[in-house]
Amino acid sequence: MIDRIPVIISAFLLALMASPMLTAQDQSPADLIVGGDYVLTMEPGAERIKNGAVAIRDGKIVGVGALADIRRLFSAQQHIAGDGKVLMPGLVNGHTHSSMVLFRGMADDLPLMTWLQEYIFPMEGRYVDPALVEAGTRLACWEMIRSGTTSFVDMYFYPDVISDVVVACGLRAVVAAPMIDFPSPGFSGWDDSFAAGVDFVRRWKGKHPRITPALAPHAPYTVSRDHLQAAFAKARELDVPVSIHVAEDQAEIKTVGDQYGMSSIELLAGLGMLDQRTIAAHVVWPTNADITRLVGSSSSPIHNPTSNMKTGAGISPVAKMLAAGVNVGLGTDGAASNNDLNLWQEMRLAALIHKGAGTDPTLVTANQALDMTTRMGAIAAGFGETTGALIPGRQADMIQVSIDDPRFDPLYNIVSHLVYVATAGDVVTSIVDGKILMENGEVTTIDIAAMRSDVEAIAQKIRQDLKKH
Repeated sequence: MIDRIPVIISAFLLALMASPMLTAQDQSPADLIVGGDYVLTMEPGAERIKNGAVAIRDGKIVGVGALADIRRLFSAQQHIAGDGKVLMPGLVNGHTHSSMVLFRGMADDLPLMTWLQEYIFPMEGRYVDPALVEAGTRLACWEMIRSGTTSFVDMYFYPDVISDVVVACGLRAVVAAPMIDFPSPGFSGWDDSFAAGVDFVRRWKGKHPRITPALAPHAPYTVSRDHLQAAFAKARELDVPVSIHVAEDQAEIKTVGDQYGMSSIELLAGLGMLDQRTIAAHVVWPTNADITRLVGSSSSPIHNPTSNMKTGAGISPVAKMLAAGVNVGLGTDGAASNNDLNLWQEMRLAALIHKGAGTDPTLVTANQALDMTTRMGAIAAGFGETTGALIPGRQADMIQVSIDDPRFDPLYNIVSHLVYVATAGDVVTSIVDGKILMENGEVTTIDIAAMRSDVEAIAQKIRQDLKKH
């Protein structure tokens, strides 16, 4: 199909284009113009723009269209050329535990509950403190910036520390304060973790435009029904999202079924999950009735294919959910169970494993996988009106992906190449709120040497502990 070259601009700029005598004085000022051999807006129904560009002013997108038109309509002192590159929205990681990069490779090839109860929970109890969270979050932010993730949903301890690091690194995030019924780092149980989470939300709501505070009751098998109900009620009162693990593996399904006589989603639906912004991580084992419940709700499942396969949790029925009209995002989970924060890997897996499991090559297309990682992911995270698509008025969160390598030859379908060929290392530019976080493959907002020194100091202690066990 031959690509159209639309220009998405305001009525004012359309009038300027119609003017036969457009002068330099008539140009609209911009801070930055970013180009691309291909521009993918990810707006539903919009086709890719060949030799296009985006104009940015005050952190927002003010023009999207053909490069020649953008240059004619906007004046900017700073330009990033798009030769040999795709310009597209930044990727959205719908579920992770950023600081757990420091547990990467610590315990592998174990069932989920064994991995959690015998390795992760004990090591968290011994080592998780503000210093570990700060160092781990900074390393995670570097990894996400380097691989083209511009926003993410985090759930981990010391959310104030996480938020401060995210602000400094330049990313956008939902930072969810974890709450759980048994002792965890810094808490004796539910009462103090719940109180601390509520306090965090109250302090951070509206504090910084790139931080959305949220509540995170861990899961329906680690939080009682009464406490889950309290968390959803408080989230409604404070008007913030809930992030929670849901229907992750068969052990959870059995525990919830034995205790309550229903599925995890049915339980949470009765407590308000479907009526408010709920970021539902995993959803590997929904019933058909659960999928029907999710249709048209305010909840979005987050597909974590690598983590779910690595822990033997299963394969989420994503194709069935998408076909039913459920909004599904994509996540990496923490790097302790992945073992990286590479959304390109998740995107490719999401477009492959369902084909294989369902013996149907039409299941979860490349277009759907890319959509889950950008536009649909932004909706899932609650950023649907902020980012996820290159549309005037949205925040300028975008990346450039280099396709100037023989691996991309020949090029017939750019979306196919992004999903089935591109890797994290092909991302060369990352921009959030109009600020350049990475240029020419170099992250500019993080002192890498200092970051690695901090990480190694903590890793040495963990290595010694692992030798004893």
